[in-house]
Amino acid sequence: MSGNVTWVSEFILMGLSSDKHIQAGLFVLFGVTYLLTLLGNGLIVLLIALDPRLHLPMYFFLCHLSVVDICYTSSGVPQMLAHFLMEKKTISFALCGTQLFFALTLGGTEFLLLAAMAYDRYVAVCDPLRYTVVMSPRLCMLLAGVSWCVGVVNSAVETAVTMRLPTCGHNVLNHVACETLALVRLACVDITLNQVVILASSVVVLLVPCCLVSLSYAHIVAAILRIRSTQGRRRAFETCASHLTVVSMSYGMALFTYMQPRSTASAEQDKVVVLFYAVVTPMLNPLIYSLRNKDVKAALSRVLTKSFESN
Repeated sequence: MSGNVTWVSEFILMGLSSDKHIQAGLFVLFGVTYLLTLLGNGLIVLLIALDPRLHLPMYFFLCHLSVVDICYTSSGVPQMLAHFLMEKKTISFALCGTQLFFALTLGGTEFLLLAAMAYDRYVAVCDPLRYTVVMSPRLCMLLAGVSWCVGVVNSAVETAVTMRLPTCGHNVLNHVACETLALVRLACVDITLNQVVILASSVVVLLVPCCLVSLSYAHIVAAILRIRSTQGRRRAFETCASHLTVVSMSYGMALFTYMQPRSTASAEQDKVVVLFYAVVTPMLNPLIYSLRNKDVKAALSRVLTKSFESN
């Protein structure tokens, strides 16, 4: 293209604050949160790998979810921490595109994995006698594989149409990371294609999985209500409580943000959403699943006992 329609070699991120004292406090806060995220999710993966009693479909998907959380938070938080210590917060065009690709891939994969986990809970509650037959290793691998593949393809398309946009020399992103909506706001050309792609992406990796989760839990609730004993209803609900908590947080925030009219969206709101998914959710997920899950706590106890005995 000619004239003022040019691409930039790097972007400047405005971040959360320009105050050095606030940035130092945020560095400590997010640094501790990042370490807790790595430790918590790493522990979940380790326990599932070491304890044969956790080699079940539910924990197979939980392992994938923990890997996604580790990778997702690592795609943006280390750079964010480094920028808290820098005067000028820059990121190259290539690194920006790479960061966007991985964030979109992992975010989309997580939503799809949560839908697969909802189906697993549906079979466990509504068809328990055929659970091991229905949720075979082959089906689990297929659901996980589809989640990753759809996440990658969706991300590749959205990243390609986003990074192709010329900005006419404008390179200041009002954000903490390279994020689709922040990049689209810099564009100096027609963005109709981008709006269509963002909407289609939201439907594929957010709205459709959310509908499948809602349908699964509608059947689950109906099945639980048919259980006569209070203890039976409580046990059935406990098998879904942790997953339902994570689903409510993840889909709730995403639907509120990406399915609302673009005219009501703001840069500050986008920052909150990215921080929620990159910092808060990955840290809370292992806490929710471990604190409310007797199997995970029992596995931790067994691993620690074996470790002490070996020493």
